[in-house]
Amino acid sequence: MFCKLTTHLPSLRSLILLALAAFAALPALSADIQRVSITERSDGQGYVVRLHTVGVLSQFEVRQVAPELVELVVQDAYLVEGAQRDGATGIVQDYSVRNRDGSVVLSFQLAAPATATAYPDRDTDDLLLGLAYTEPQPVSPFFAEETGENWRLDCVVIDAGHGGHDPGTHGHGIREKDVTLSVALKVGQYVEERLGMNVVYTRTSDRFVELHERGRIANEQCGKLFISIHANAAGSARARGTETFFIGQHKADDAREIMERENSVVDLEADQSHYEGLGDMSMVLQSMASSAYQTESEHLASLIEGQFSERARRRSRGVKQAGFLVLWRASMPAVLVELGFLSNRNEARFLASEEGQDLLASGLYRAIRDYKERYEAGLGLDPTAPDHVAARD
Repeated sequence: MFCKLTTHLPSLRSLILLALAAFAALPALSADIQRVSITERSDGQGYVVRLHTVGVLSQFEVRQVAPELVELVVQDAYLVEGAQRDGATGIVQDYSVRNRDGSVVLSFQLAAPATATAYPDRDTDDLLLGLAYTEPQPVSPFFAEETGENWRLDCVVIDAGHGGHDPGTHGHGIREKDVTLSVALKVGQYVEERLGMNVVYTRTSDRFVELHERGRIANEQCGKLFISIHANAAGSARARGTETFFIGQHKADDAREIMERENSVVDLEADQSHYEGLGDMSMVLQSMASSAYQTESEHLASLIEGQFSERARRRSRGVKQAGFLVLWRASMPAVLVELGFLSNRNEARFLASEEGQDLLASGLYRAIRDYKERYEAGLGLDPTAPDHVAARD
């Protein structure tokens, strides 16, 4: 059955990889805007403007004209006659919407400085404009009493890359799937014991987990933070160092190569129908580049690389972005970590050693700890709460 399926699907992988590599060349789509609505974020840290559309909005640009003035330009779009406009509320003091030369221009006058980010809704064709307060706002007594605990960063999904009949890359007798599982379990133990967080693993044994299933586990069982752990390989035996990715358009050939290798896991899946929706890549890639979680993911990636450099004394190759399918499926801040190169004899020996794995796991734990503290401080939650105290060792 597997052979029969794959004979019909080689073009699917090619489509995915070619589309990821040709993001800038994708054509724009047109859509009608029928309504503009404004709602407060559930955490009280800003507002979300929703453009209710028929059709796909594929090209848009946010312009921060001034700290309290934001402009959203949506190309190849049309504001229909009689479109519903909800009244200004919250941080939005006033706003205007107008058609202009085949585009729709929205201008927002804000009551306070805010950071604006536009991104497609993952469940509909709507476009969202997130307006996050530049300075964290105090959590209201009602929010803190009723739902504050729900907004603590109390859960993390740790994804050990590859597994089962997918060994990943390998070098010098060491398999990627073994290294990633060992480090993932160590990170989870540190996080559980020292931060008191709930840890969800996509796998705890040598078994194969499909890419879409890893994202489903993250979304359904945690929904707070996603870290996918991998090991690298290169044609040169001298290549070395760690690197951490967040989702977006790749900007270098080496990032593209890593992305293609990791995404090629779909060839090992018996049922590839989960990826048929990726045939029209324009919205998928726009969603990647404009993800609501992109900034937070980049911040987490920076913390990880900093800890690898300081704690594990590893050479950091930096924070990068690329279109990893496993990250796209996770609706939360998400990163993919490359621990080092198995094609490098010295790094392979380090990655296989107990000491090396302990150091890398410790670095990941510390990055999660620092991210958690910053995140919860921004929500105005008490960092001295008994279930929040982190051991600083």
